[in-house]
Amino acid sequence: MLNTEILTTAKTYFDQASVKADEYSGLLTEAQRLIVENFGQTGLYAAYIMVAALTLFVLSKLVKLTFSTLKYLVLPAFVLAFAGSFFVPYSFTALLPVTVSVCSLLLLFKG
Repeated sequence: MLNTEILTTAKTYFDQASVKADEYSGLLTEAQRLIVENFGQTGLYAAYIMVAALTLFVLSKLVKLTFSTLKYLVLPAFVLAFAGSFFVPYSFTALLPVTVSVCSLLLLFKG
């Protein structure tokens, strides 16, 4: 009984997602038609290159942010919490939120 409810719910979500995908697909097709109509085929190639360049730029910024977070937040917070658990009477799990907060401020001011 429960499995049929889950399958029915999943089918409705899938149907809604496919309707949205068709809507966006039509929007992209209309944008392509508009670009070709106004700027020609070379304009469409330029639009593809622009979208690819913007995508690469955003991905590079996300990768940089991820590595900065690992370098200035995650690793130092764990090391400080681990080292602090030896020198103060608090446990690792009690110190971790404090060290994450301190390292977050470091990352924020580091930029």
